[in-house]
Amino acid sequence: MSRLRIVGPGEGRKGDLGAITVDFKVWGADTGGSLAIVEHEFPPGALVPPHVHTLEDETSIVTAGVIGFRSEDRETVLGAGGYILKPRGEAHAMWNAGDVPARMIEVISPAGFELFFRAVVDMVESGDADPERGAALAAEHGLSFVDRPWLADVVRRFGLDAG
Repeated sequence: MSRLRIVGPGEGRKGDLGAITVDFKVWGADTGGSLAIVEHEFPPGALVPPHVHTLEDETSIVTAGVIGFRSEDRETVLGAGGYILKPRGEAHAMWNAGDVPARMIEVISPAGFELFFRAVVDMVESGDADPERGAALAAEHGLSFVDRPWLADVVRRFGLDAG
């Protein structure tokens, strides 16, 4: 049986993660667990606050607009065609650094974190806003949100929605 997977433009489950959206393109089940691919749209002002992955690396490819990335003392803003590797264990944040919607492709390796995104989409769609359930879900997937002193400056400089 062939493992060939074809995903046409606009195909794949879509969902809301709160500040950003997710479009599921390739699941870990499609790749024997080696990787998963999702796309995210960042509306103007969107911020994904500092967090740490312990189970996977992420490679992001900006496809539209401009997206800012910060990890400790390194910060960059990338336009379409820019790539960034966010290694596991390193706190990072991402945001729309412009005034139009921005998009990026996220390659997750190894796969598994796409299941966290799916669970968050399910929570949002069902109206479940239980912060304890959200925290338990994050912990189950090796994710922790962390405080960083530079966040307030990033929010101020880019006019982000930190709520």
